[in-house]
Amino acid sequence: MCGRFSLTVNEAELNEFFETSGGDAPYVARYNCAPTQMLAVITNEKPRQLSYFKWGLIPGWAKDPSTGHKMINARAETLSEKPSYKTALRTRRCLVPADAFYEWRQNGDKIPYRIFLKNSRLFAFAGLWDRWRAPDGSEISSFTIITTGANEFMQAIHNRMPVILNREDEKLWLGSNNAGELLELLKPYPGEMDAFPVSKLVNSPANDFPEVMVPVK
Repeated sequence: MCGRFSLTVNEAELNEFFETSGGDAPYVARYNCAPTQMLAVITNEKPRQLSYFKWGLIPGWAKDPSTGHKMINARAETLSEKPSYKTALRTRRCLVPADAFYEWRQNGDKIPYRIFLKNSRLFAFAGLWDRWRAPDGSEISSFTIITTGANEFMQAIHNRMPVILNREDEKLWLGSNNAGELLELLKPYPGEMDAFPVSKLVNSPANDFPEVMVPVK
């Protein structure tokens, strides 16, 4: 699964990397992104802009927004079968910018690790988004991060991982209308990764500061 990540680069670097031109809200570096928070995404609807959506997908047909608490991740293997994701896969896809993610290794105790790419400061998770309308007419835009089986590196930490798109596949993920082609992108990341253990400060979403990223023995 993927329940925490970070996005700590400055806004200029983020915009240059993803070829965006700013967002619909002020950008703030985030060291401990957590579910229910409003976080930066790049949607197929507005591929040249950073949008800020709530983490935890709320399908348009949901009776209330609490549904999103259970939908922070979507399994790649069953996307085309589940009503919650089937339509979104076809029409509402997004990139979720990040520079690392956190996962907990079970070793008698749960030890948090910060995991990142060796060859790039930034990358994007494959995501889906939706828009939910409340009875009073207000709207909540939300997203989920797609997960898949762990690659060889991640297997030492956890048996699943978020789908990290290759650079050349990011535009394809946003722009393709071919479901088969899209599903082919949702595989374990093939490139080199690295990781180190961090403080259990990261366990609390309230701790959103640089100290959560510091390596510990």
